[in-house]
Amino acid sequence: MIVAGDQQLLKQINRMALVRQLASAPGMSRAALADAVGLTKSTISLLVRELMDEGWLSESALLATGALGRRATPLHIDGSRLALLGADLGISAVRIVATNLLGEVLAEQQLPYPDAGDAASCIALMGAGLHALTANAALTGRTVLGIGAGLHGVVDDSTGMLHHAPHQGWRNVDVAGLLRAQFAGTALAGLPLFIQNEANVAALAELEFSGESGADPLIYLSIGYGVGAGIIVNGRLLTGLYGFAGEVGHTILQQGGPRCSCGRHGCADALIGLRALMDEVYGRQQPASQQQLERLFQQAEADDAGALRAVEAAGRHMGVLLNNLWVAFDPMCIVIGGAALRLGERLIAPGRSVLDDCASAAQLTAPTVRTPHFGDNAIAIGGAAMARHYLMRPFDSQGPARRQQGKLNELPPALAASLQGWS
Repeated sequence: MIVAGDQQLLKQINRMALVRQLASAPGMSRAALADAVGLTKSTISLLVRELMDEGWLSESALLATGALGRRATPLHIDGSRLALLGADLGISAVRIVATNLLGEVLAEQQLPYPDAGDAASCIALMGAGLHALTANAALTGRTVLGIGAGLHGVVDDSTGMLHHAPHQGWRNVDVAGLLRAQFAGTALAGLPLFIQNEANVAALAELEFSGESGADPLIYLSIGYGVGAGIIVNGRLLTGLYGFAGEVGHTILQQGGPRCSCGRHGCADALIGLRALMDEVYGRQQPASQQQLERLFQQAEADDAGALRAVEAAGRHMGVLLNNLWVAFDPMCIVIGGAALRLGERLIAPGRSVLDDCASAAQLTAPTVRTPHFGDNAIAIGGAAMARHYLMRPFDSQGPARRQQGKLNELPPALAASLQGWS
């Protein structure tokens, strides 16, 4: 699709190119920026002045280089004047955060749902919490730039529609529409709003805010009741044609294995997810609950033999999935996150061992496997990271707005039907 631009769009692309450059290489001077992005020094000076006035950039002390002439002035992302909002619309509660442009948390809150089965009331709680957070003293004098939310289910990020959240029982919920209606008449009305699957959002937190270099390609493997992945390649989120890339919970790990919610057998969801672990330890006849999940965690921590056997088996199946992701995407880093992190090395060590065995057999070095930088707030902080990510890429041909303009959000009926059992 050919997209025509105007001078204002071109200027915004150039402005954000400077911001992205300083996000990855803080402390560069105006002259160094001109060399890095290929703009004239006069253009750089003009754009930097605008970005400093708006709160995106700041200067630090003059840098002595030993050369003759005017000393270089280092530039940095300014963490003191702007803010981003992020939310994790979880299974039993919503987590919300406000961060600065560097991902540092300014304020946070967790709000339990009064009725987890009522999607509209849970989304209303999230919207009210986000609006209330703007009144927090930590945000006084700051301008909120955008909002991002991570959802635990199949999401069309171009429309903000949650097609299916199987562990909440929600189907075809217009999350973006409900939030925009709630924000009408408030300080959040009209702000850029981004909606995405939770694993993708958490992957963006690692990309934008971890401060690590050399971790791209990166895969964030989220293990909760189900299994999903967020995949970063060349600094961008890999979302696929319809925005559903990363649904690795429905890759087959064991032919003829346990039946999955999607109707097939041997999926990762049915072998690794916490729902599968509870079925293994307590039997399928018992309904899953937060209390039962807490009991599973406690038994594993107490080295209960039955719980440990189930966790180790899940970990080894996870190792097969890690190997499959490695050979498919050749990442530098795989981050394992989600609620299953409570199981710690009891789950991760068997998975890492399987991956290392696969790498040894191929005489290759396995990618780094680690846990997230942001703990329980990984998805909420990822929401803020997603807002920054797309605001800094106003002409991202892979972004949700571009897919919507291309009418790729209109799902074929067969694909829509196939999503009904997916996590």
